[in-house]
Amino acid sequence: MSVSSISATLDSKDRDAVMAAVATIKAKLPFLIDLSTDERKALPKMGDKSRAFVSKALEVATQNPDFLPRSFNLDEMRKDVALFEAMYPVVVALAQLQELMDDTYTTVGSEAYAAALQVYNYAKASGQGAGLDSVVDELGQRFARKAKKAKPQPSAV
Repeated sequence: MSVSSISATLDSKDRDAVMAAVATIKAKLPFLIDLSTDERKALPKMGDKSRAFVSKALEVATQNPDFLPRSFNLDEMRKDVALFEAMYPVVVALAQLQELMDDTYTTVGSEAYAAALQVYNYAKASGQGAGLDSVVDELGQRFARKAKKAKPQPSAV
């Protein structure tokens, strides 16, 4: 696995601009909802194969509205299909951006952690007598193992 080295900064001005852009996206999409895990699992999902099915069903319903019950809201179906289609390119673009963000964040975190491990190892190896003992002990707490709880012994009856 090759890890590319990232040497970059994100100053507060640029970070604030990105956060403002995210806020703008949220403001432009005021209808966004937050589902629970159970709600998400319970919903039927529309993927690429289902898009053609939905389009055909909408066309059938539009051309033959007489067989639908009065309670069926064809206009609402049209709105749902139109919103789904309008959101699709945005969802794809944001998913790609999320993947780039995740990969970059993971790589930068890995590089920072690897550098911290080097500092710790160098301090352990050559920091004795340089007043670093307490700092090395403090850093070493990251690797301290918790004592395992003793299993209760079955009582002999």
